This record gives sequence, C-alpha cells and structure tokens, in this order.
Amino acid sequence: MSKFRSYILPGAIVLGLLFHRWCSVLAFLSPYLIFTILFLNFVAVDIRKLRATPLSLWLLLFQVIASIGCFYLVNGVFHNELVAQGLLIGVLCPVAASVVIISCLLGADRATVTEYTILCNLMVSVVAPFYFTFIGVHQDLSFWASFLLIFRKIGPTIALPFFVALFLQLFWKKGNDFLCKYKNVTFYVWAFLLFVTLGQTIDYIFIHGKGNGLNILLLGIFSVFTCAVHFALGKWIGKKYGDKMAGGQMLGQKNTAMGIWMANTYLNPLASVFLAFYSVWQNLFNSWQIWRHDRAVGR
Repeated sequence: MSKFRSYILPGAIVLGLLFHRWCSVLAFLSPYLIFTILFLNFVAVDIRKLRATPLSLWLLLFQVIASIGCFYLVNGVFHNELVAQGLLIGVLCPVAASVVIISCLLGADRATVTEYTILCNLMVSVVAPFYFTFIGVHQDLSFWASFLLIFRKIGPTIALPFFVALFLQLFWKKGNDFLCKYKNVTFYVWAFLLFVTLGQTIDYIFIHGKGNGLNILLLGIFSVFTCAVHFALGKWIGKKYGDKMAGGQMLGQKNTAMGIWMANTYLNPLASVFLAFYSVWQNLFNSWQIWRHDRAVGR
C-alpha cells in the first residue's frame, strides 16, 4: 500500500471534484474525523516528555501575528474582506495532523513535529475564537458570548484529543499502547477528510460562485504564494535549528480540512476557497516529496 501513498492525496482532490454534491451530506463527519486524527497522533508519543522548542515557538509566533497582519493589510489596501478572510484562515490554520507521518517519512524528528502539532492545535483553539469575535459572522454578539460560543465548538474538536490522550498515558497505558498500533491510519482518515471538506467547498463554489470569479482567482493567486512562502520560510527557520524538513512541513503542511470547516462555519464560506486551492498546492508538493524520497530509497 505504501507505494501508492504519493497518489492518495491527489486522488482525494479529484474525487472531491467529481462527487462534490455528496460531500455536503457527509460534512457532519468533519469534527469527528478531525478528533480521530489528532487523538491517534497524540497517543503515539509520550506527551509527558514533550518540551516546547525554539523552532516551534518561532513558527507559532509567526502564525499568530502574520494571520491577523495579512487580514488587515489586504483588507486595508485592497478593501476586499473576503480575500482577507481567506488569508487569515490560511495562515492561522493549524498544522495537518498527518504531518507527523509525512515529516518522519521524509526524515524529520518525530518528537519535534508531534510537539508542534499539539502546541499549534491548542494555540488555534484559543486564538481562532478570539479572532472570530470581531471577524466573521458572530460580530453581532458580545466578545465573551462570541468567544465562548466558538470555543465550545472548536475546543472539543481540537483540544480535547490532547487531554484524552494524556489521561490514557497517565492512567491506562495498555489502552494507549493498543491505540498506538493504529497511528498510521491517520494518513488515510485525513485523505477521506480532505475529500469531504474539499468537495464541500467545490459544491459551494458551484452554487454561490457565480459573479465571484475575480475573488476566486485572487484567492487562488494568494494561496499559491502563501503556500510557497510557508514551506520556504519553515525550511529556512528549521535549518537554523537543525531540522530543515521539520520546519518546512510544520509551517507549510496545513490541516486544510479543519481550516475549511472553520471558514465555512465562522467566516464567509467562500473564503474557504483559499484553503481548497492551498490543499491542491501543498498536496501536490508533498506527493512530489514522497515520490522523490521513495525513489531515492529505492536506489
């Protein structure tokens, strides 16, 4: 099955395009799939031994500042809040849960990537509700009412897997060890989640995209630029801390399925097109990296 890995993610994209009408019906599965992916990744590493590294802290700081900075810059210069929202969610979007699998396959350190995955998702579970209180569809509510409403929906999906995994490692090691055997399943669950969320966005474009061609084009242009910057900047920072591959994947590989879900729920749903495009670019790049790695190993 491993020899087909480089084709699974592009396949999920193509299937999302072909069967987009069915994806809206399956959209309710997204939070549960996200929980499953995060949970299986967290049980696979000893959470108690993880420590925040300077590499992780720099990348987290970049996401927090650059996401809100890009929103106000684009909205202020181009007066286009839709594209600005796309950039906001695109930069803030947490690292993909499958980053551990792909990064380790490409030679990155598992502990570093897992630690960042935990910190990044916990960060987003707090920062995203804060940003969405004054950007998006809940601006009519008071700050705390909006924050608590959004946190109640995002928190269980993103933060709860961490605490459940920590509980198992502290009080039921046998259960944790049993679940560790299925950690590689996350790659395929993520591919299915990508199919569902991407298909949902494509379906939304078919229904509401008429008259928004320019915005969709701008979202596509900004997404490919952002994707290139994320991977390049991440590799540059990672190289300074001795793990170039980890840095590139941690910043560049986004959980676009989760980002699309948040955009569809809390922002203008058309902003999710940014992450739909981003998903194509990052998965084509990752597929190329996996193909190049497997070819080098084969030699």
